[in-house]
Amino acid sequence: MPGQRMRARGAVGNKTGRYEATARTAVDDGWDIPYDDHLLRTEVRLENPRSALSYNCSPDLPFDRSVNPYRGCEHGCIYCFARPSHAFLNLSPGLDFETRLIARPGIGVVLEAELRARGYSVAPVALGTNTDPYQPIEAVHRVMREVMEVLHACHHPVAITTKGSLIERDLDILAPMAAAGLLRVGISVTTLDAGLARRMEPRAPTPARRLQTIARLTGAGVPVRVMVAPVIPGLTDHELEPILQAAQDAGAAAASWIMLRLPLEVSPLFQDWLAAHAPGRAGKVMTRVREVHGGRDYDPAWGKRMRGEGIWADLIGRRFEVAVKRLGMDAPMPPLRRELFVPPSRAGDQLSLF
Repeated sequence: MPGQRMRARGAVGNKTGRYEATARTAVDDGWDIPYDDHLLRTEVRLENPRSALSYNCSPDLPFDRSVNPYRGCEHGCIYCFARPSHAFLNLSPGLDFETRLIARPGIGVVLEAELRARGYSVAPVALGTNTDPYQPIEAVHRVMREVMEVLHACHHPVAITTKGSLIERDLDILAPMAAAGLLRVGISVTTLDAGLARRMEPRAPTPARRLQTIARLTGAGVPVRVMVAPVIPGLTDHELEPILQAAQDAGAAAASWIMLRLPLEVSPLFQDWLAAHAPGRAGKVMTRVREVHGGRDYDPAWGKRMRGEGIWADLIGRRFEVAVKRLGMDAPMPPLRRELFVPPSRAGDQLSLF
């Protein structure tokens, strides 16, 4: 609404989702009735999940299944490629994505049933592939904790991606799983500039706090990979080597990088953000983005969408290769063990003799 305050939000607008038949515009009707101090607050709704595991066959991804404890993400990262998924809920990929969230309590029971199915074939489950499972609302709703308790109980391999320092709460589960070769974690660090991070990822932990999380996880024996993702050409690409060095100093054993992706509504949202928060760099950034995506804001083709192509993409890739080799972070992480998996038991099951 006109005059409404947005504290620590990434998007600067809330355009109607692409599947809506009509568009709505907020207009001041003149009554000037105060509503909750005119501050845009986070709203969480609950969903009764009917399924837990989501499968994919993407050649760009190292996993074929994932679990999403939440829809939407309060971190509010303006570049998040998952924003367009909110349109499927008849919500805006803009401010709705970071303020109108959906938690999925009870997903642990559903996950148990799927892991118990006779035809289930074990393979690592990825968590945090769409929205962050350790976003701030996890402190209250504990849906990620519910998922991890199920996976831990049945010795299931899992890979977690997050920016959230709340992952440290679950070290009582993560450390034993890591010791058994069942777990690895990826921590995303986009920039070391706290001011830029505040504007670009407003409710995510600061860069320094994420490095501290890397140190605490590795100190507990959890293997950590730093993810320089996304690399934003013309804005954060110059930080590639410093981020890798800082992560290695904190204990990260491996690294990866992903080029900025601007699918569907993310492109106009990101461009609006540039105009508001980095107007002097907006032209350069979008020119570079289009150069690495074949003249478009985004190229969704397999093999190109994660890395881009052309001289700038090749240069970033080569810089990354040189840096990780120099830092000793180029060795692949060991594969997660699958042979330890034991299907979840249920009431009435015959007990084992051993």
